[in-house]
Amino acid sequence: MASVLRFRKLCLTTLRSYEPSEITLKDNKPKVDKKQEKSQVIGNKKVRWGCVNSCCWFIGCVCTTWWLLLFVYHCVPVNLGGLNGPEPPGVRLKNEGLTALHPVVLIPGIVTGGLELWEGRPCSQGLFRKRVWGGSFAEALKRPLCWLEHLSLDNETGLDPPGIRVRPIPGLVGADYFAPGYFVWAVLIENLAHIGYEGKNMYMASYDWRLSFQNTEIRDQTLSRLKANIELMYATNGNKKVVVLPHSMGVNFFIHFLKWVEAPPPMGGGGGPGWCAKYIKSIMNIGPAFLGIPKAVSTMLSAEGREVAFIRAMDPGLLDSEILGLKTLEHVMRISRTWDSIISLLPKGGEPIWGDLDSAPEDEHRCDFEKKSYFQSTSRENNNSRNKVTRPQIEIKERTKYGRIISFGKTASEQHSSKLHKLAPMELMQAMSNATCGEVWTEYGKINRNNIQILADNKAYTAESAIDLLRFVAPKLMQRAEAHLSHGIATDLDDPKYAHYKYWSNPLETKLPDAPDMEIYSLYGVGIPTERAYVYKLSPADRCNSIPFRIDSSAEGGCLRRGVYYVDGDESVPVISAGYMCAKGWRGKTRFNPSGSPTYIREYQHKAPSSLLEGRGLESGGHVDIMGNVALIEDVLRVAAGASGEEIGGDRIYSDILKMSERVKIEL
Repeated sequence: MASVLRFRKLCLTTLRSYEPSEITLKDNKPKVDKKQEKSQVIGNKKVRWGCVNSCCWFIGCVCTTWWLLLFVYHCVPVNLGGLNGPEPPGVRLKNEGLTALHPVVLIPGIVTGGLELWEGRPCSQGLFRKRVWGGSFAEALKRPLCWLEHLSLDNETGLDPPGIRVRPIPGLVGADYFAPGYFVWAVLIENLAHIGYEGKNMYMASYDWRLSFQNTEIRDQTLSRLKANIELMYATNGNKKVVVLPHSMGVNFFIHFLKWVEAPPPMGGGGGPGWCAKYIKSIMNIGPAFLGIPKAVSTMLSAEGREVAFIRAMDPGLLDSEILGLKTLEHVMRISRTWDSIISLLPKGGEPIWGDLDSAPEDEHRCDFEKKSYFQSTSRENNNSRNKVTRPQIEIKERTKYGRIISFGKTASEQHSSKLHKLAPMELMQAMSNATCGEVWTEYGKINRNNIQILADNKAYTAESAIDLLRFVAPKLMQRAEAHLSHGIATDLDDPKYAHYKYWSNPLETKLPDAPDMEIYSLYGVGIPTERAYVYKLSPADRCNSIPFRIDSSAEGGCLRRGVYYVDGDESVPVISAGYMCAKGWRGKTRFNPSGSPTYIREYQHKAPSSLLEGRGLESGGHVDIMGNVALIEDVLRVAAGASGEEIGGDRIYSDILKMSERVKIEL
C-alpha cells in the first residue's frame, strides 16, 4: 500500500511540473486547442471525462466488485451459519437409509456434451485433446472462424470433414458442467454419490450429438459401447437391472438404441427380443422431446428463436450490422445445417399431434405474462386424479391457432384458413433455381431472391407443410438427414419398412420392446412460457448469402410476444411433446406399446429461486435447470434405490396434458 501511495505522489508531482507552461495569466491568455480544454486538470480544478473514460471506469468497477465478491466467497468458512443452502436430497435420503441398488446410465442431450479435438487444420495448433465445445469457449474468441470450421461436419456425408476429428469427451466430466459454474449433470451426480454411487455403478454415455443416431454407431461404435457397458454393470452389480436417465435429445437417442439393440446385425446390435426386459429396470426421461420441438423449425429456417427475436426488439440493427463482417446468424446457420441431429428434433406426427390451420391440442391454452407465477395449480400425487385438470386464471377471447407453426404476418396467424392464400407443393418448387450468390454459405445462396416471395405467399405452414418448406429451402440438408430420420405416423407397424433404422427414434413409427416390467417415466417442468409458433416476415437485407426470412419481433398480442406464440412447457419443449406418449400413446397396451410397459408422468411446477443461495433454483422447471430440482432428484434417487413408479406416487400432473392428449386423434 505504501508503494502505491509513493507512486501516486510521484505522478502528481510530475504532472504539476508541467502546469506553468500550459496555464497562463488571464490578461495574456493564448488560444487553447479544444483537446487541451478537455484534458484533465490536476488539483482543485474540475475534471472533464470523455466517453472512453466513463466506460473504463464502469468496467473497472464491475471487475473490482466481481473480484471482491469472489475473494469473500473463497475466504468465508464453508460451514458459516446462515450461509448454507438447504440440505441436499441425497444427504437426507441417505440418513433415511436409502442406498445405491440399480446401476445408473446417464445420457446427455444436444449441445450439453463436451467435444474435444483429435485432429485438425493448421489453425488449430495447440488444441490437441482440448475442448472445442463446452468449457470456457476461449478458442471461439481467439480464432472464431477456425473454431467454426472444426465444429462443422461434412455437408455431403454428415460425418467428419477430411483432416478433422472432433470426438465426445468420455466419462462423467464430459457433461457434468457445460461451462464453468453452469451445471448440467453435476448436481444429480453429486446426490447419487451421497447414497453410494461411483464409477463402478454409474456411467455417462457420451456421444457426438452433432451426428445422426445411426452415424454415432458407424463412426464411433457408440451404441455398441453403450450395450457393452450396460451388460457389464448388470454383471458386476449382482445382476441388478439398469436405470437409464436420458435428457432432452438423449431421449430420442435412447429410443433409437432400444430398437437397435434388439435388431439383428449388421443394422442392429443383435441382442435379441428379450434384451431390454433382461437388462433395463426403468427409463426416466428428463425434459423429453419425444415428438420434437417447434424451435427446430425456426432454427433451420432462419437460425432464430425467442432470444434472437428479443435482441432484434431491443436493437433492430445489431444482428444485421456489417461491422467487421460478422454475419452472425449466417455463420450459425452454416454450421447448424451440417448437424443431422437437429433434424431429429423437428416436430413428429404432423397435424394430428401439432394441429392444422384452424385447431390444435392447445386450443384452450390461456396466457398470463404479467403474473410472476405463470400458472397457479395444485399437485396431484395419485393415479385417481388423472382425469382432473387445473384451470389457469387469464382467458384469451380469440383462440390462438397454434397449428400454424410458421405464419408470414400476424394477420395470417389469426385469419380463418378459408381466407389464406395457399400454394400446392409443385408451386413451391418453382421457388428453387440454379442461381448462385458468390460462395454459397447456406442453401439460400442457391435460391433466386425474386422467388423467395413465393414461399412467403403461402401464408401459413403447419408441422407437415413446414417440413416441406425446409425441403425446398434446405434440400441438401433434408435429403441427407431424412435418410436417417423420419417424422410421420405409422399406419401399420408390422410393415417391413419400419425395420429400417430411420424410423427407430420416432415413437410414432416404432414399437417399444417386449418388456412388460420396464417402467417408462416422463419427467419435465411446466409453468414456463415455451415457444410453439412463429410470425415471420421477409428480411430487408439483400446482401449475398443473407437469410431472407426473420421473426417479426414487432408482432404482439395475446399469447404472442415479439413474434413468438407461447404455450406451457419447460422453456424448450412444449407439454404436448414431453407428455403425450406417457399420457396416452404408451398408456396401457397400445400398438406403440404392445407389452403394456407401465408409464408415469411426473411434472415439476416451475418456481423461480427465492435467494442467491438457491443458485438456478431448487424448484426450477427449466429444461436444463430442472437437473437441480430437488423433487426430481429425489424421484430419481428413490427409483435407482429400488422404488417403483407407484411407490413414488404415480402420476403428478399440473398441466392440461390429459385434455390435450384427448384432442389428439391417433389410432392406438
